[in-house]
Amino acid sequence: MNLESQLEKISQFKNLELLANQIVEGFISGMHKSPFHGFSAEFAEHKIYNQGESTKHIDWKLFAKTDRLYTKKYEEETNLRCHLIIDNSSSMHYPKLKDNQLFSESKIGFSVLASAVLMNLLKKQRDAIGVSVYSDTYEYYASEKGSERHHRMILNQFENILNFPKESKKTDTVTFLHQIAEKVHRRSMIVLFTDMFIGEDNEKLFKALQHLKHNKHKVVLFHVYDGKTELNFNFDNTPRKFIDVETGEEVNLFAENMKESYEKIVKNYFENISNTCSAYKIKYVPVSVDENFEKIITTYLVEKQKFG
Repeated sequence: MNLESQLEKISQFKNLELLANQIVEGFISGMHKSPFHGFSAEFAEHKIYNQGESTKHIDWKLFAKTDRLYTKKYEEETNLRCHLIIDNSSSMHYPKLKDNQLFSESKIGFSVLASAVLMNLLKKQRDAIGVSVYSDTYEYYASEKGSERHHRMILNQFENILNFPKESKKTDTVTFLHQIAEKVHRRSMIVLFTDMFIGEDNEKLFKALQHLKHNKHKVVLFHVYDGKTELNFNFDNTPRKFIDVETGEEVNLFAENMKESYEKIVKNYFENISNTCSAYKIKYVPVSVDENFEKIITTYLVEKQKFG
């Protein structure tokens, strides 16, 4: 995809920041809000959220129970620090987009927009945000800050990721997670977007994720994938050449002959990751690029509530 075409896709929404804000505002305004009946002691310190108020004190755990928005009346100010990590290896730039597709329909586009959405929420709640981007090198690092200039700098980096994809970049997730763990000193929520194509055994990956938790950080892993072809292997039954975008390795096959066994292996792989994350107390959220961003926002808000 050429740069001009990619820029046109972003300019449909004027810029990444505006699109992220539209998603957040749509999420907030779309929530069901109605008077709460059956008041009990459990909710005595809450009041109904009114649109336009700060979202900082919304009780997201209560929302998960009642599907209604309430704010805590006397909640003390708490400032969160959040560090977003984006895997920018070549496999994340799959699927290759056609000219009529939005940038967010690739794994990297989805991850960048999801990160911009989370940054919008953090900004609204006056929380500090940091970012790391890696592939086969540690491409970008910004420590946790909350200034407008800092947000602009990160948004510019996000757009650079979309505008200047590099080919044949392998993933060195384990090495850079260890490095990031050494950089993030103060207790933070750490959110990782990756497709889990790491090229190493999972034990090393989970040791690196465990390292991220060493300062009592909360770790949230968004496993980003293309549901149509990476999970369900939906290809027509014509001879196809499959190419590893990171190594260049090629294999020729009929997709239909492999569909059943492939999907079984992938299902087991997802389950194994989920079970291991649960054992390590890491929040694991698989998310396909064809889903909306509600799962991303809700996960973040509920985990933040627990983190506080």
